[in-house]
Amino acid sequence: MQRERIERLRAGSRLLGPAFVAAVAYVDPGNVATNTAAGASYGYLLLWVLVGATLMAGLVQYLSAKVGWLTGRSLPALVGERNRPWLRRAFWVQAEIVAVATDLAEIVGGSLALNLLFGIPVVVGAVITTAVSTALLLLQSRRRQKTFERVVTGMLAVVAVGFLAGLFLDPPDPVGALNGLVPRLAGPDSALLAVGMLGATVMPHAVYLHSALVGDRHGRARSDDAHSVLRGVRLDVTLAMVFAGAVNIGMLLVAASTLNGLEIDGLPDAVAGIGDRLGSGVATLFALGLLASGLASTSVGGYAGAVITEGLLHRRIPLLVRRLMTAGPALVLLALGLDPTGLLIGSQVVLSFGIPFALVPLVRIAADHDLMRLAPTGRQVIRLAWLVVGIVVALNLSLVVLTVLG
Repeated sequence: MQRERIERLRAGSRLLGPAFVAAVAYVDPGNVATNTAAGASYGYLLLWVLVGATLMAGLVQYLSAKVGWLTGRSLPALVGERNRPWLRRAFWVQAEIVAVATDLAEIVGGSLALNLLFGIPVVVGAVITTAVSTALLLLQSRRRQKTFERVVTGMLAVVAVGFLAGLFLDPPDPVGALNGLVPRLAGPDSALLAVGMLGATVMPHAVYLHSALVGDRHGRARSDDAHSVLRGVRLDVTLAMVFAGAVNIGMLLVAASTLNGLEIDGLPDAVAGIGDRLGSGVATLFALGLLASGLASTSVGGYAGAVITEGLLHRRIPLLVRRLMTAGPALVLLALGLDPTGLLIGSQVVLSFGIPFALVPLVRIAADHDLMRLAPTGRQVIRLAWLVVGIVVALNLSLVVLTVLG
């Protein structure tokens, strides 16, 4: 009996990995910008947004992984197959805008980290971040999938240490944190941040990518292994989202307990504030976490961009061209001297508007019993998924209304 349990654990552990690669998108520099801004400006007020967004993200990522595993195709490829050419190309345009916004946040984050750690100019740091992420993508493109997953997972560990170290020196107020679980806002600015936090947590490109990652790792489901592998996929998603959620919540708690009340205008000010309050060592760890976050997430974002293009345009674009398409705008905007932190937060709002275009097709495909025949998705799960879509759309509409009125 004990040996059987050990064998089951070993078999399950071999299925872990794809969700942790996708989870990088949930702890990228955009998350750092929105979470620290939320904690510094509003204390624990928006903690409920992170908790809710993480729960929604877990369901979304599981459905994405399930669709990829049972069909053997990525979500963009399935969308392309189900639509006319003109609609498929229009869908690619919005997905490409999402990919550009994603790369913008991640390259800016990496360049800011290099500036904070080594004094490297932001534009030069952006070029370095792009070059390193491209090298990681070359590793993946040569079919070294497991090696790529291990490198990214190792960077995730650096991210966790860097962003959570401050919790041990300045623990959050338990009462304040509990009050932060009560859904409420404090005007249009907090609503803008809330939608940005949602866009930074439920990431469109992670939804597209996860379906491809599962297929790259496990192939396509067969009738004799569909349910057993699906159990491993659920475990992979659960562990990855618990990890990502804990890091995000920890970031906000650190900002709320350490930075609240300070004049914080961007990530450099946040790192300086952490250094003043908690010491230079913690500030350095935070900057290292930001660097690891930027490098890992921009490589994962580039991977997602390739999946989107191949699935919707039915063509493979050379890696260097692909990187230029999404990284180029970030480099240009930084070279023009635009505020990096403003670009970070703005990119997350753009991402939030791309979420429905990823979620609606995902839920429709997950509800298709013909495609999901080896392990059909339950009605209650589909209803819950539609509820998530409704919440996301409602938040975006509220942002538009608040912006017009305010």
